[in-house]
Amino acid sequence: MIKHLIIPDTQVKPGYPIEHLEWAGKYAAEKKPDVIIHLGDHWDMPSLCSYDVGKKSFEGRRYTADIQAGVEAMKAFLKPIRKEQKRLKKGKRKTWNPRLVFCLGNHEHRIERAVESDPKLEGLLSYDDFELEEMGWEVYDFLEPVIIDGTVYSHYFTSGVMGRPVSSASALSKKAMSCVMGHVQDRQIHIHPRRPDGKAIISIFAGIYYQHDEDYLNPQTNGSWSGIWMFHDVDDGEFDFVPLPMNYLRRKYGEN
Repeated sequence: MIKHLIIPDTQVKPGYPIEHLEWAGKYAAEKKPDVIIHLGDHWDMPSLCSYDVGKKSFEGRRYTADIQAGVEAMKAFLKPIRKEQKRLKKGKRKTWNPRLVFCLGNHEHRIERAVESDPKLEGLLSYDDFELEEMGWEVYDFLEPVIIDGTVYSHYFTSGVMGRPVSSASALSKKAMSCVMGHVQDRQIHIHPRRPDGKAIISIFAGIYYQHDEDYLNPQTNGSWSGIWMFHDVDDGEFDFVPLPMNYLRRKYGEN
């Protein structure tokens, strides 16, 4: 049966730990999901936070460092996967080539916002700097939904004419399809008992997957659940979900 591995916001920035990305890659190599979906905000892009490109506060070297930090972290995630693929090929065993899907988040979208505010940067800053397609990812634009085996994925889903993020997993169920999003610090799960055809609507805020605290949060709002997800038997929007906490992955793959 079909398995999806879900990676929520990783928000990589220079100088912060990334070994947890390798733990997730090792888990993927062991369990061999059919599809791996990253929900976006892998690149935190703090250098573009204020959208003040062209002013004294913008420093190009910071942009380069932000990009490189995310690229290195993504390669750390993919390294165990590529290693396992080579092992299977060398042993002439059944191949494993998961579909890799990346949903651009609002932090990656800061590049587009920066170019819009300063057109001179067009051609100098772009999504191509992420090297995602070269690494084998299908890339979906910010807020572009992608439907895989009947489940809809996006960095977040909108509500109302202003296009603001939905406020809860229960509100997300109003989309009438099973939906999974990142963007929000805390995880939420809501299961609507029935679609008109009798199937469940599963709505998930997937949380985060990083080790650091955020400066803009306080001691009461930092410390959210951090982990990844495996969805088993995915079919027409229904699945059994397993949340995999950071500490579990650390014990299993980080202490070897």
